[in-house]
Amino acid sequence: MNFRKINNTTGWVVFVLASLVYILTAEMRGSFWDCGEFVSACYKVQLPHPPGAPLFVLLGRFAIIAFGDNPMTAAKAVNVMNAIAIGATIMFLFWTVTHFARKLMMGSHEEPNLLQTYTVIGAGIIGAFAYTFSDSFWFSAVEGEVYALSSLFTGLAFWAILKWEHANDLAGNDRMLRNRADRWIIFLFFSLGLSIGVHLLGLLVIPAAVMVYYYNRYNYTRKGAIIAFIIGCVLTGLVQVVVIQWSIKLAGWFDILFVNSFHLPFFSGFTFFFILLGVLVWLGLRWATKNNWSFLR
Repeated sequence: MNFRKINNTTGWVVFVLASLVYILTAEMRGSFWDCGEFVSACYKVQLPHPPGAPLFVLLGRFAIIAFGDNPMTAAKAVNVMNAIAIGATIMFLFWTVTHFARKLMMGSHEEPNLLQTYTVIGAGIIGAFAYTFSDSFWFSAVEGEVYALSSLFTGLAFWAILKWEHANDLAGNDRMLRNRADRWIIFLFFSLGLSIGVHLLGLLVIPAAVMVYYYNRYNYTRKGAIIAFIIGCVLTGLVQVVVIQWSIKLAGWFDILFVNSFHLPFFSGFTFFFILLGVLVWLGLRWATKNNWSFLR
C-alpha cells in the first residue's frame, strides 16, 4: 500500500473511533444552557437567537426525523448528529497533521518509505486523539450546540487549503494544473459559505488560508508576509460585513423600492437583486477568464 492509501484508511479509522467515543458519551437529553433552545428550534424548524443558525436547524431536523420524529428523543438525535460531525472534524485534523508532518520530513513530491510513513501516521494519530479527549472539545461534541458542526466546517475549510497546497506543489510550473488546483480554494469558500449558516467561527480560517497561499506562491519576505496577513484580515472583514450583512440589507432596500415605488409584489425586489448579483458575478468570471486572472476567479 502507498502512503496515500494508508493515510486515507487511517483517517477513516480515526473518524470511526472518535465518533464512537462521542456517541457513547453523548448527553441523553438537553444540557441546561443554549442546547434546549437549539434543539427546540430544530424540532419545529424555527429561529434560535441571533444571528441564527439556519443550516444547523435544518440538519438537526433531519437528525430528529431519523430518530423517529419524537420530542422525547429530539435532543438525543441532535447530540448524536454533533458527535458524528465532530468525529469528522477529528478526521480532518488527522489529515492536517499528516500533511504538515510529511512536508516537514520530505516535502510533497517524495514518497515516504515505510519508517517515514509510520512516523507521519503516528504523529497524526497522536495529534488527533490528543484533541479528541481534550476537555472543552469533548463537551462540545456531546451536546446540542452549534460548535460541533462549526468545528467540522472549520476543519474542512483548512484541510481544503492544504489540499490546494499539495496539488499546487505537484503541479510545478504547469499552468493548467496550477489553475486546476484552485478548485480547492473554491471548495474552501463554499465550505465557509455553508458554515455561516451554523456559526461565524469558520471565517477565522481565511487569514490562515491566505498565509498558506502566500508561502506557497511567493518568495518569503517580512514585508510580504505582513501584507498577506493584512489582506487575510481584510477579506475576513469583507465576508463578515459586506457578504453577510450588506447583501441582505441591499436586498431589503431593493424590495422596499420595488414594493413602495413600483407597486410590485413582495420579494420582487429581493429576487431582482439576487438575479442582478448572479449576472454581475458571471460577468466578473468571464472577465477574469478572458484576462487569465485565476486569482480574481
